[in-house]
Amino acid sequence: MEIAKLGEFGLIDHLTKDIKPVNESTLYGVGDDCAVLHYPESEVLVTTDMLMEGIHFDLTYITMQELGYKAAMVNISDIFAMNGTPRQMTVSLAIGKRLKVEDIEAFYDGLRKACEKWSVDVVGGDTTASYTGLAISITCIGEAKKEDIVYRNGANETDLVCVTGDLGAAYMGLQLLEREKSVFYQQVDAMNKKLQEAHKAGNAKLVEHLQQEARKLNDFQPDFAGKEYLLQRQLKPEARGDVINLLRENNIHPTAMMDISDGLSSELLHICKQSHCGCRVYEKNIPIDYQTAVMAEELNMNVTTCAMNGGDDYELLFTCPIGDHDKLDALESKGIKQIGYITKEELGARLISRDNKEFDITAQGWNALKE
Repeated sequence: MEIAKLGEFGLIDHLTKDIKPVNESTLYGVGDDCAVLHYPESEVLVTTDMLMEGIHFDLTYITMQELGYKAAMVNISDIFAMNGTPRQMTVSLAIGKRLKVEDIEAFYDGLRKACEKWSVDVVGGDTTASYTGLAISITCIGEAKKEDIVYRNGANETDLVCVTGDLGAAYMGLQLLEREKSVFYQQVDAMNKKLQEAHKAGNAKLVEHLQQEARKLNDFQPDFAGKEYLLQRQLKPEARGDVINLLRENNIHPTAMMDISDGLSSELLHICKQSHCGCRVYEKNIPIDYQTAVMAEELNMNVTTCAMNGGDDYELLFTCPIGDHDKLDALESKGIKQIGYITKEELGARLISRDNKEFDITAQGWNALKE
């Protein structure tokens, strides 16, 4: 169905008619000039992210449903990174003419699945037209008690540096998708060149044969065998609310925390800068999945560099008092890994290699505004 047939408000009604609030703090959601929220005893957390087609995602290899899920999760992740609980979300879309109602339905289906997983209410947003591709702007609202909020500026000397899950897999997934996309377009370019030559030679029989071969390219199947985990990490990341719950259950309160969206190196430097500290991180302790290591070797890339700088992992980086060492050690089997410790600011942020050499940690992670 053409979006123009529904119009802006018809599209909004179509997408949100079945949305029903589940949080007590949502007094009124979609349907008026503003949503109405009520937080009597908590601090309100607000985060906003924009995702731009061609910059943050490529519709060549991500489905609209996956995109909706990911767009929601990356915002929910920011609330968890403050040790908060996500409650509401607004969604704004600038839509290109090539997209149909069914495409936006698929986007909302993915978004709502992510929201339902963490009991987040969709309470509003906006839609408009775009001449430069799909643009997504999402705001997530959460809550936390004042004493529970964890900032980036709370790390102290001797604190332990921890990460969740494994790192670098999302970046390897992106490299895999880009490689297979390149292979596909190389085949298309080669076929177009053959067709041009056949037309120029006036060989109608060859043209017909090549056109049949060209149609087969629509059934191009990328080589993803054995690399499914890497694709999942790139296309369908998960916010680590389970870890937040785990820390609470074990009476562990991080001193500083953030999610790993732009790469471990960048996030470490953010914490060090805002906490006025340094750090020592051990290469041997950085958690890396087997598929990530295999893919890095296949692409002739340094796997530690991928883990430090790849980004898009949406794992949590946090610091804790050294007294929590035993508690954290007991949680290693549940995906929490101690990778280093906090030092004095003048000692800088350093990576200790497997052969005990020290290197400065530099911010080589994702930067959308970099030339």
